[in-house]
Amino acid sequence: MRLRREAALFAVGGLIGLAVDAAVVQALVSGARWNPYLARVLSFLLAATVTWWWNRRRTFAHRDSGRSAPAEWLHWLALMAGGAAVNYTVYVALLVQFPLLHRWPAAAAAAGSAVAALVNFSAARGVLFRRAKTTM
Repeated sequence: MRLRREAALFAVGGLIGLAVDAAVVQALVSGARWNPYLARVLSFLLAATVTWWWNRRRTFAHRDSGRSAPAEWLHWLALMAGGAAVNYTVYVALLVQFPLLHRWPAAAAAAGSAVAALVNFSAARGVLFRRAKTTM
């Protein structure tokens, strides 16, 4: 039961992160005329920060990383690198295959995020937040 709850909360956090990711990449490309590849790097970092905060406060609130918040955030980013590589690979592949998506990079960002979600959940639960919190 706890695994299902964690997966559901992780999915909610992922949707929040996707909203941040898609909104930022779309705004940078459409509004600020950024290159869609460079814009995605910044949008992903912002989204990863939001999902880290959500997951440490909600999804894995009963678990402990054993790290200070800044160290935990850096570890989160490092662990999410695997998912980020999958995410960005799908994003780039879609932009290359479907040039129309250069005008709508949020759609490609959504597809990349969906594919990477399983990799990210496994890393977050199995590596960073693997220990139960102890009460004093």
